Amino acid sequence: MNLQEEKSSRRILLGADGNSLVNLVVVNAVLFVLLKFIYVIYLLSDLRADDYYTNVLAWFSLPADLGKLVYRPWTLITFMFTHDNVMHVIANLLWLWMFGYILQDLTGNRKLVPIYVMGGLAGALVFILSHNLVPNLNKDLAFASMMGANASVMAVAVATTTVAPDYRIFPMINGGLPLWILTAVYVIINFAGLPVGSVGLYLAHITGAAMGFTFIYQMRRGRDWSLWLNNFFDWINNLFSPDKPAKRKKLRDSFFYKVSGQAPFKKYPHITQQRIDQILDKINQEGYHMLTEEEKEILRRAANEDEL
Repeated sequence: MNLQEEKSSRRILLGADGNSLVNLVVVNAVLFVLLKFIYVIYLLSDLRADDYYTNVLAWFSLPADLGKLVYRPWTLITFMFTHDNVMHVIANLLWLWMFGYILQDLTGNRKLVPIYVMGGLAGALVFILSHNLVPNLNKDLAFASMMGANASVMAVAVATTTVAPDYRIFPMINGGLPLWILTAVYVIINFAGLPVGSVGLYLAHITGAAMGFTFIYQMRRGRDWSLWLNNFFDWINNLFSPDKPAKRKKLRDSFFYKVSGQAPFKKYPHITQQRIDQILDKINQEGYHMLTEEEKEILRRAANEDEL
């Protein structure tokens, strides 16, 4: 098997461990089923069904009222995984699946979750500010709330389109449709499904889209906004992992210096299969653009050796 074939065979599979797309879909689906199970309990017991929305669902959805938010700070995260309507959750998960799969294919496995979370947080911030600062929306402050992955999925959709607007889908249809057409259809359907007069929700979804575009724009300028969130996830994962993360290689382990003070020369180690596997794993996790020049050179040398 040559290098190109091996790289293709090691692409992220939907059923693979650590697949961000599968994890997001599972969290959304499991929380929806759990909440519906609690709702059924309310229906079968002496409790009123209306109390479910006050005593349960309200503690997962995002309130616009800052007074309520102080006592429910976790809703800044839970709202973007919470759905009350079966068609709502199915639609969001289908769109997330389509755009998320393409995004992972283009950028690796460590961009999807940060874009999803940051798009949701940006939408939440604008939703709260709009209801507290805009007089026409302030009158609805007491009962205004938001739930659903719409702002997050909007961020993923726009981010994916920004990475590769000419990416082709459905190749059997006249050579394929550009990705931006699918995104335009999704945006129209998303806004058409919002309740009439829900200005705060409109602004939240637009903000999610803007976050997706800004994330990719900054990444192209060398600013990776996903680092802090991925580092946090790695830290959490290492707390429950028996294996300590490997220490980074020190600079003196990669360079030899002459005592005369001349420029260092780089030592090129023998290319091993293990080293190639590490680089391919990094491409899967972070994308090709995150490789160092040394790692790119190793891939080029390995490819040249395969051609000989």
